[in-house]
Amino acid sequence: MTSGAPAKVLLSGVTKVFPSETPGVPDTVALEGVNLILAEHEIVSLVGRSGCGKTTVLNLVAGFTGPTAGRVLVGGRVAGRPGPDRLVVFQSPALFPWLNVSDNITFGLKRRGQRPASYQERAVSAIQLAGLAGFERHYPYQLSGGMRQRVQIARCLMSDPEVLLLDEPFGALDAQTRLEMQHWLLEVHQAYRPTILFITHDVDEALFLSDRVYVMTPRPGRIQEEFPVPFDRPRDISLLGAPEFVRLKTRVLGLLHAAGALGGETPDGVVRPKPRRLSAAESAR
Repeated sequence: MTSGAPAKVLLSGVTKVFPSETPGVPDTVALEGVNLILAEHEIVSLVGRSGCGKTTVLNLVAGFTGPTAGRVLVGGRVAGRPGPDRLVVFQSPALFPWLNVSDNITFGLKRRGQRPASYQERAVSAIQLAGLAGFERHYPYQLSGGMRQRVQIARCLMSDPEVLLLDEPFGALDAQTRLEMQHWLLEVHQAYRPTILFITHDVDEALFLSDRVYVMTPRPGRIQEEFPVPFDRPRDISLLGAPEFVRLKTRVLGLLHAAGALGGETPDGVVRPKPRRLSAAESAR
């Protein structure tokens, strides 16, 4: 956590259990004793194997669900129902296909009854920052995947959220577009300064974007280790080959690999050791 910065998001001793709806099938413990902090204006990433509970953490902060035990605080208050202070960006852009770029970006403000004169200038700035000037009247089907994601993020920024929650937003993009979007997100963060919780499977992406990275264990999800990211901003592609970046990436990958090698997840959600591979001599017995 950035020294001296107030906590914008706090999870303290958070456990989340999803009750089974099938007789004889045990409940699913998605998270157990999770503690993490996001300082104001930080970018923090969660990485871990599929099913480790990363998205469950995001859903708790968003207010889509509540903890079974522990506390989830946003701005010092219990995270209640979803609101414009915490907005979510999903992997698949949630755009209205019948609205053009400009109308998609301003949809939330119009729905809350704000007059166009109160937000038109901000909308123009958001469209320009998103690199969509000249595409204001285009519809989602006329845009590339990266452009659709920029529309989705720009729409969130129009509400000036305190916390931006990104659930693998670039996961469906090709490698080049993904890198371009990472650069763009850092520009967005510099301009708007939201606190960002970023969910990703990509260690390079997590380290390139973040101030800190949390590594989660397989289910039940716990925080295995926290990695401060020591690189100054602004960042560019040359960072990916820097010796310190490679060393940090190797440490994170080592934890993730060890988690995968130590055990596998069974259908009932219990992590058990994988069977030991027999030697040729043992197999012949």
